[in-house]
Amino acid sequence: MSSIDRSQAVGGTRTYEVRTYGCQMNVHDSERLAGLLEDAGYARAPEGSDGEADVVVFNTCAVRENADNKLYGNLGHLAPKKARRPGMQIAVGGCLAQKDRDTIVKKAPWVDVVFGTHNIGKLPVLLERARVQQEAQVEIAESLEAFPSTLPTRRESAYAAWVSISVGCNNTCTFCIVPALRGKEKDRRPGDILAEIEALVAEGVCEITLLGQNVNAYGSDIGDREAFSKLLRACGRIDGLERVRFTSPHPRDFTDDVIAAMAETPNVMPQLHMPLQSGSDPVLKAMRRSYRQERFLGIIEKVRAAIPHAAISTDIIVGFPGETEEDFEQTLHVVREARFAQAFTFQYSKRPGTPAAEMDGQIPKKVVQERYERLVALQEEISWEENKKQVGRTLELMVAEGEGRKDDTTHRLSGRAPDNRLVHFTKPDREVRPGDVVTVEITYAAPHHLLAEGPVLDVRPTRAGDAWEKRNAEKSAKASQPAGVLLGLPKVGVPEPLPAAASGCGCD
Repeated sequence: MSSIDRSQAVGGTRTYEVRTYGCQMNVHDSERLAGLLEDAGYARAPEGSDGEADVVVFNTCAVRENADNKLYGNLGHLAPKKARRPGMQIAVGGCLAQKDRDTIVKKAPWVDVVFGTHNIGKLPVLLERARVQQEAQVEIAESLEAFPSTLPTRRESAYAAWVSISVGCNNTCTFCIVPALRGKEKDRRPGDILAEIEALVAEGVCEITLLGQNVNAYGSDIGDREAFSKLLRACGRIDGLERVRFTSPHPRDFTDDVIAAMAETPNVMPQLHMPLQSGSDPVLKAMRRSYRQERFLGIIEKVRAAIPHAAISTDIIVGFPGETEEDFEQTLHVVREARFAQAFTFQYSKRPGTPAAEMDGQIPKKVVQERYERLVALQEEISWEENKKQVGRTLELMVAEGEGRKDDTTHRLSGRAPDNRLVHFTKPDREVRPGDVVTVEITYAAPHHLLAEGPVLDVRPTRAGDAWEKRNAEKSAKASQPAGVLLGLPKVGVPEPLPAAASGCGCD
């Protein structure tokens, strides 16, 4: 009998908690980790358990400079809890684990398992091995063992799902360490992707987001330069799939056939997140980005011509080594011209192991902060102006779960417009479930959200709403069952992987 079954027989099911840091790739990987643990007999710890679970898993990110400090601070917080509970286990995975490897156990010897980005499927086995051998298990695969979508999954949403189409990245951006940790790009076969989407739709999912670290480079590994646009069009032929999104594309690979597929496929949403990073040609060259300002703005112009209501968002780095005031002004120029609906802005973070960390011309923190504040102020102004253009429009919203933090006090619900803008709307008299679709008129705009203060014009129940209701009913039924003695064969380990590839990180 395994340790998991022994714990079930004596004191109930062992619980787990997964803490996720970083990009959408990590969020999706965490769904896989949760699925693996539940398949191995663990149960999710209640919300707010704060390290009281039997197994705590950190799925880490290595992009930001303070990632190491954040991890070791959290591990230090758990050390006394683990000392009081000898059966507790701590596991560290993700990009930082892939990078630091043995360092984690040296700095935090109370960690039981360290696993990398390529072998997340080994987590249950490694936890069991650590328990039996009474020593830390460090296993970092250098290449992908199984595409994440072949592993069991505990999806956070009943109505929306991530679907990985590729893993890794062939770019060599000087500021980014992730390709070194995720590896070269590997593409998943189109048939496998579409089969997963069809299976999700059959379960009630009505919105999917295609994931890849460089999502629109999809096809380079299988020798088809138009594979991504073909995939978008194929998604348009799946009955019951109402919304398709993707993240994150790279300007280098953003071709006219992709724009045409977006414009001509009704269920591909009018939304584009395309990282700029800098508006300065010299800085883009130093970053080893393969496009220049003119190319980027040209793509924006083509997208707007084909999809007039498209909401375009971006990522921008401020204070890259060697960035002059003139370079920064060029970034502000692109922001003014592109009129992004939203921008995720970052102060340059030096990462050991990247070429940019060794470059001359590191910018003083005070200068970076001042530029950052100017950029944020400009983008805030533009976001508000662009949102004001939505006032008076009638929009279909997919009702969201947990996105309106003040919904309970304001008696509103929240949903996402086709272009992914967040809208808070008046709660209608009839029942509305997450995943259902409502029609509203926008009455007010703020920089980061919209309001529909009038009555809801229409409510359309969906299969996604049915799926959400079914999941909640099953949760309630499970919670009301009395605890008992659980017996049965052990179910520890990983199911046989299907042949395929893996998932990317979206920081392009």
